[in-house]
Amino acid sequence: MAAHQKPTERAELAQALRSAVRGEVDFGPTARALTTMDASNYRRVPLGVVAPRDADDVAAALAVCRAHAVPVVPRGGGTSIAGQSTGTGVVLDLTRHLRRIVELDAGSRTAVVQPGVVLDDLRAAAAPHGLTFGPDPSTHSRCTLGGMIGNNSCGAHSVAWGTTADNVHALTVTRYGGDTLRLGRGGGPGFPAGLVGLPELVGAGLALLRTGFPALPRRISGYALDALLPERGADLVRAFCGSEGTLGVVTEASVRLVEAPAARALVVLAYADESAAAEAAPGLLPHHPLTVEGMAADLVREPAGLPRGGAWLFIETGGATPAEARAHAERVLRAADALNGVVVTDPAGQRALWRVREDAAGTATRMPDGTEAWPGWEDCAVPPARLGPYLRDFRALLAEHGLRGTPYGHFGEGCVHVRIDFDLLNPEGVARFRRFSGELADLVVAHGGSLSGEHGDGQARAELLPRMYGDELVALFARFKDIWDPDGGMNPGILVRPARLDENLRFEVLPRRPVDVAFGYPDDGGDFSAAVRRCVGVAKCRTAARPAGAGVMCPSFRATGEEAHSTRGRARLLHEMLAGEVITDGWRSEEVRDALDLCLACKGCRGDCPVGVDMATYKAEFLHHHYRGRLRPAAHYTMGRLPGWLRLAAPFAGVLNTLARARPSAALAKRLAGIAPERGIPVLARETFTQWLRRRSAGGTVPLCDDQVALLWPDTFTDHFSPEVGRAAVRVLESAGRTVLTPGRGLCCGLTYVSTGQLDRARTVMRRTLDRIGAVLGDPVVVLEPSCAATLRTDLPELLADDPRAAELAGSVRTLAQYLEEYAPHWRPPRLDRPVTGQTHCHQHAVLGDAADRRLRERAGLTGELSGGCCGLAGNFGFERGHWGVSVACAEEQLLPSVRAAEPGTEVLADGFSCRTQLEQLGGVRARHLAEVLAEGLPRMPPEG
Repeated sequence: MAAHQKPTERAELAQALRSAVRGEVDFGPTARALTTMDASNYRRVPLGVVAPRDADDVAAALAVCRAHAVPVVPRGGGTSIAGQSTGTGVVLDLTRHLRRIVELDAGSRTAVVQPGVVLDDLRAAAAPHGLTFGPDPSTHSRCTLGGMIGNNSCGAHSVAWGTTADNVHALTVTRYGGDTLRLGRGGGPGFPAGLVGLPELVGAGLALLRTGFPALPRRISGYALDALLPERGADLVRAFCGSEGTLGVVTEASVRLVEAPAARALVVLAYADESAAAEAAPGLLPHHPLTVEGMAADLVREPAGLPRGGAWLFIETGGATPAEARAHAERVLRAADALNGVVVTDPAGQRALWRVREDAAGTATRMPDGTEAWPGWEDCAVPPARLGPYLRDFRALLAEHGLRGTPYGHFGEGCVHVRIDFDLLNPEGVARFRRFSGELADLVVAHGGSLSGEHGDGQARAELLPRMYGDELVALFARFKDIWDPDGGMNPGILVRPARLDENLRFEVLPRRPVDVAFGYPDDGGDFSAAVRRCVGVAKCRTAARPAGAGVMCPSFRATGEEAHSTRGRARLLHEMLAGEVITDGWRSEEVRDALDLCLACKGCRGDCPVGVDMATYKAEFLHHHYRGRLRPAAHYTMGRLPGWLRLAAPFAGVLNTLARARPSAALAKRLAGIAPERGIPVLARETFTQWLRRRSAGGTVPLCDDQVALLWPDTFTDHFSPEVGRAAVRVLESAGRTVLTPGRGLCCGLTYVSTGQLDRARTVMRRTLDRIGAVLGDPVVVLEPSCAATLRTDLPELLADDPRAAELAGSVRTLAQYLEEYAPHWRPPRLDRPVTGQTHCHQHAVLGDAADRRLRERAGLTGELSGGCCGLAGNFGFERGHWGVSVACAEEQLLPSVRAAEPGTEVLADGFSCRTQLEQLGGVRARHLAEVLAEGLPRMPPEG
């Protein structure tokens, strides 16, 4: 088919599609780059992307593509692990418009959905009725129902509620060319007339269809042609599920909903190793659990509250009441022959443990020593009773090939996920990947298993289907495909007549030598390409909504809903920039610049992304190269060099504040500085914090506190905008028996230079700071502004990797709460006893952690949770012209609603200057740093002169 067209043919195709569909048609480099990959090892470059508005648009697009002999691949959340949502023709993006829940009937427990509906959205709509959709892959917050039907997805609860195919009643499907079929349960002689030859295929292959398929709960590989047997109701819906976009495009689905237990409990059982856990799993099924999940210790980076052992089973139980769910769980615990076990009924505790399991698809991509690991043999399944022996043989095969992997998965159904440390960057490693794949396929078949137990065959395994099914049955698959798609236009190269499993690897196009960069990338061997490769596409950053307080990543995606403004989308564009095929301008790329423009550099991905993608660092790196030797945006010269300007402005603070309050002068200043016209200009302190501290020290009012000195970092924002925060921190530290000094004069962490990509200047500023600290280097330093603390903790040593002083200073950084807990453990905070709301700073969440702050608030009687998310101001981001709308949308996601919902008398906490400014400018609320709130509760001090 005409996948590689000439430019004139591409232009004609694009024009024909624009004339035929009402949705967006985008053949530009950004759209193409964003869809070259999914969550697999594979990469295929499409001609363009169409986002149909409705079923008529889908039919029109398929008709145009058939007329131009161009293949089509339907795409949902793009989280497929076997390569089936990438293609060389036209990608149909079904997530932009086709995301409506058409009908939800609680009485009949059914829902009618469009293919782009995200699973969690359906579950949220069903929850008020006590219902849910049973299958729940770990990507439930971003995977779509269309994608789940295409892959016949399962998830952790399939032991209770089955696969997607078990939960679909009817489908509306549009074929290549545009004709539409309605599929229902029980076809028999009523197979749709358009599927010419299907009754004959079934009739001629009865014996093969009855004997050729292994009987196991997680058989996903190939087409489910045995569902067409007359004794199985000639079930065309079930046969279509799992067809991976190779037969047609689902435009509407009627699905079954199940009753969700009112209460749940979680049993975590510890075993010596994963084989022992696997052998125990089938014995727990008679207790009718909701899940039986397994995970090995080499996947767990931190203890995370798990009982002591080498592997664990997660068994969830349900009940009408919490007591009933707990009793169910305790019965399982008593029946289990485990080393240790624990029953968790607290919802927060259950979520924390489930997060360890759900993030495995990402965390498994890095071995404990940092080595990369990849999918490809991600989800084989064997009969549950064979899982223990299979895992032993699997580990032996890994060792034979010198490979490592970390098994986990759905042990109750014999399905194992694993990422393996294949070397897919070199020909020798790729050859070993191919040899291992063949031998593992034989091993799975020998244990009576399926090559795929959940994620489909795609390109990763389809080539090996003859080993599982034999040539005769695979030939029937090809005939089935041809009946549906005689022109071969639907997702070619997948399932039938597949591409080789070692073709189209996404690593082939990356530079073979490290790219010259400014940051050190210590966790990626100094290689920017390896840093970009961290994004494996699991798309946790594409979560459009989340429970309050649950992380930060990715605020710009939730504000815009655009893939280009997700962490994954930006990583894909950087990947294609390095490849140079679709994005051809390298560091000068406007496509990458525009996508990074709405990155708030919140660092949320560094903490929330399962594989630790750090887009804030990648953005700074890109801007450094993009603007090298070129004129920068005005904001880079003003806000990007803010510390220098503020030092010059400090003597004139009163005059400048007056000018900032005057509308004409303020408007002119904002226009020249690149500041959004909607923004207010913050008020400068008439006396900076450092001036106050020097004056106070000179006046002899600093108490002598047993010669115990606390070093307080004079960050730019506290010094020039919020000196009251610094003064409050001094009071708190002095009450803890410390004498407060600064580590030196003229210090700057370099934050504003880093965030605007002025990395040469940032390094100069950082080296000067290290020179000025001198003898106190290595002593603990309290940093009140979280963004500055994060810069010192991470950016400083990564930009000055050649200077050991940088790592020493980074290791000495503490938040106020961390310092008090570590160096003044016996200090008692004032008892304040009031509720709090507000926000944990995104940099603190991602880099510093807030456990010490939580404990300090608890000791002070400050009750309540702070919101997650990002305030939307994020340093210079929310001030820059063109960012106002996104900035406001980010604030409205969690921060502002949580503050509005607070009861009168609730203390509003925000340690970050940006967060406090956003609250004041958008909500009219004065938020305070934790230091201010604590200082207020201390005994009154005499007035200072």
